[in-house]
Amino acid sequence: MDRRRAFTIVELLVVISIIGLLLALLLPALGRARAASRSGVCASRMHQVGLGWMIYATDNRGAIVPGQAGRYGDESRNVYWIGNGNQYRPRWFAQMGASAGFYAFQEPSPDPANEHTMTVTNDVFLCPQVPTWTNTRNYPYGYNYQFLGNSRFKGDDESRGAINHPVQMSRIAFAQTVMAADCLGTAAGKPDALRTENRPDGSRDPGGFARGGHGYALDPPRLTATSDFADTRLSSREHRSGPDERHLGKANVSFCDGHVSSMSATEMGYLKNADGSIAFNGQGTTNKLFSGTGRNDDPPDVN
Repeated sequence: MDRRRAFTIVELLVVISIIGLLLALLLPALGRARAASRSGVCASRMHQVGLGWMIYATDNRGAIVPGQAGRYGDESRNVYWIGNGNQYRPRWFAQMGASAGFYAFQEPSPDPANEHTMTVTNDVFLCPQVPTWTNTRNYPYGYNYQFLGNSRFKGDDESRGAINHPVQMSRIAFAQTVMAADCLGTAAGKPDALRTENRPDGSRDPGGFARGGHGYALDPPRLTATSDFADTRLSSREHRSGPDERHLGKANVSFCDGHVSSMSATEMGYLKNADGSIAFNGQGTTNKLFSGTGRNDDPPDVN
């Protein structure tokens, strides 16, 4: 007599429920593991970029690469060799290619019309957590441009010189100075609920709400009434730039000596409001990790 029997419907439902429960327990852990892996890849890439940053300064007699080349009235002065071609007003990560030997763009362009539309094609300059943030302006890694090299002109007048450029390596306390970090761009100054998607076509969000907008420029934690900020075409300092805690609630932060740390915005010296926005100053804000001196210095005056 064959004593085998099939599962009852109740038993089958129990098995399915157990499998569902196990998946519910395992999937978040797998998600965290994948996120941790992406964070590790991001940190490795930032370390390589940091080495390129140091090579650029060594090749340029100790002068640190600026956030973006200043805009001269003579257009011929706005075109720079970046190692594999000429580029119109390259941002910091592209400009250092001539020395570092790895390049941001497959085909650089000296055409002013392409200043904000270039797509970064080298993965070393991109964050795997936000793989679509590939535009040269709406970019994932923000540079400590105010203290390391702000070549915007004082009062937008080139005859008055740059706000803070060139900056010499010898002035910087490397191990305690931020070089670059995961960046939200001008969306950092907005409530999290109002932030919109990144614009990989290079277009500019008129209100500064797009994630990564002007993300190549990272403002320090504490701004002043006369300091620069990421997008000066937007009048208020609520359009400031700030870090993006995109890796399990932390941002990857690359320091000038090449080491990369995982830090919260608060640990970096920023003040986060209850709505998730980054304040332009306030209780507890400090520029100690940005100033290059280890002190809570004011950002350079734009005037």
